[in-house]
Order: sequence, then structure tokens, then C-alpha cells
Amino acid sequence: MKAFVLNEAGPASNLTLQDIDKPGMQQGEVLIKVRAISINPVDTKTREGKALYEQLKENPPVILGWDISGVVVEVGEGVEYFKPGDEVFGMVNFPGHGKAYAEYVAAPEKHLAHKPANVSHHDAAAATLAALTAWQVLVNEAGIKAGQRVLIHAAAGGVGHYAVQIARYFNATVIGTASEANHEFLKNLGTDEEVDYKKYQVEDVVSDVDIVLDSLGEENVRKSLACLKDGGTIVSILGGATEAVQEKARKRNITAKNYLVHSSGEDQAKLADLLAEEKLRSHVSHVFSFEDLPKAHEQVETHKTKGKVVVTVS
Repeated sequence: MKAFVLNEAGPASNLTLQDIDKPGMQQGEVLIKVRAISINPVDTKTREGKALYEQLKENPPVILGWDISGVVVEVGEGVEYFKPGDEVFGMVNFPGHGKAYAEYVAAPEKHLAHKPANVSHHDAAAATLAALTAWQVLVNEAGIKAGQRVLIHAAAGGVGHYAVQIARYFNATVIGTASEANHEFLKNLGTDEEVDYKKYQVEDVVSDVDIVLDSLGEENVRKSLACLKDGGTIVSILGGATEAVQEKARKRNITAKNYLVHSSGEDQAKLADLLAEEKLRSHVSHVFSFEDLPKAHEQVETHKTKGKVVVTVS
């Protein structure tokens, strides 16, 4: 099969298309013919030698990627929920070696969900790492409830655009930060208020918030504390809730914590239900051919993508 292999950390051009053997299946795994994959900032950071690179290079060849949608072609021993021919999607083996930049991927069935028939492989592949992050932060970590005020930073991005829709699904009041050019996009997703981060300091214009989702880092978390009501919750997916920030937060009974998404077929199935009901939609702004996968990395690295970047595999 063909796969993109990273022989050494560096620029996108270091991703080379090679012929390698199809992966074998372990107990509880299925073999998937991949139709589409999506690219995330963690992919580009790992490629550069940051994030998960040190972990992955211990198990060569290094094949990046975690987000897939495709068709089951074989099932391993002990598989209960899937059979050949099933269309599935998920974020596989994260944080670990997903090996998704390939024509075939072996993945634990417990990391997958059935793809809804009314959702394309492109849209399904997009709704994995980013959508799982939004779900796990808002639902599992922050315990979102109807009527709460929720602030989503970088709301037009990959995680952000799913987070807006999930918060809206739970009948929260949703405030999103984005450049003014993306405000109409946010309104269509379901925001109640939009903040132009280029024009305003968020702490000057937003207050009395119950939950903040941070995807920008420590400085943003510090500023966002002022937006929260006493007893609120801020979750950073970029390590922004440092010990110093947490200490400051505790003085107002604010919970400040960091979070890293993990593979979960159970959570993926909940997202599948929302996708099937059209309560959640993927906004795919760029689609690249498999051969052009390095260009997809370059697009993600612009940090100006609205929604998601997807690669067609087959």
C-alpha cells in the first residue's frame, strides 16, 4: 500500500509517499480501507519534531495522522461491533501512533463509530480529533448545561466550529472569538455573540461566563479568567492552565485545567448521532488529493483555515 512516511522531522516536504506493507491486525482491531483523512495542528507540530514526535520515532516507520473515515475490509479476533463492508470513522490511537496517512489503517474497534449514511467520508473524517476535543472538553470535563454562558476562543477554527455547535445543542449561550471576516460564519454555526479579537480585548467585553474553551495558550487563559464568574471553569487544550494560572484561579473558586483529547468510540458514536441528525456539521474549507498531502500541512500552518482541512485517499 501507499503511505506518507516521515523519515526525519522538518518541513512538509519531508513527508514522502512510499510503498509499504499493509498493517497487521492485533486482537480487537479492524483493517480499514481509508477514504479520507483530516489534518490537525498536532500533525504539523509532530512533523516539525514537537508534540508526539519523540514518542512516534521509537516505532518506525513514522506515519502521522489520526483522523480517518473509510470502510472495514477485515476484522481481527475478538471484534464485536463491526464487520467487513461497514463504513466507520474515528480518531485512532491518540495520543499514540495512529498511522493514518495510508491507504489502509489497522485500528482498535473501541476507537471507531459507524459513519452515518447521510454524512460524506470527507465530513466524517473532519469530525474526529477536533470534534472529539470539543465534545470531551465541554461535556465530559466542563459538564455543560442549558442556560450557561460559554466562551469559545478561535471559534471559526477546527475545534472551535464544532464547539460552537455542541454548546448550541446543549442550549447554552455561545460567545465566539474570531476576526470580523468570520462573524457571519459564526452566526450561521449558532453563536449569540461574536468578538473581534483584533479590535477588542476579550476581557474588556465579555463577562459572567460559566465555561471557557481555550485553544491559544497561557496568556489567553490569564486574560480569560476575567471573563469567568466565580466558580466557573476554563479548559485549555494548549497547556495554558499553568500552575501559576491555576493558583490565581483558585482564589475565585475557578477550575482551570489542561486537557488532551483521547480516542473514544463511545464519544465518537455520540458525535455520529449529532451528525446523522444534522445537529452537527463539518465545515471543510480545503480538500487535497492524497499525493498533495504535504500541501494540506502547509494550509494548516497558515493558521487561517476556517473549519477543517481534509485529504481524499481513495
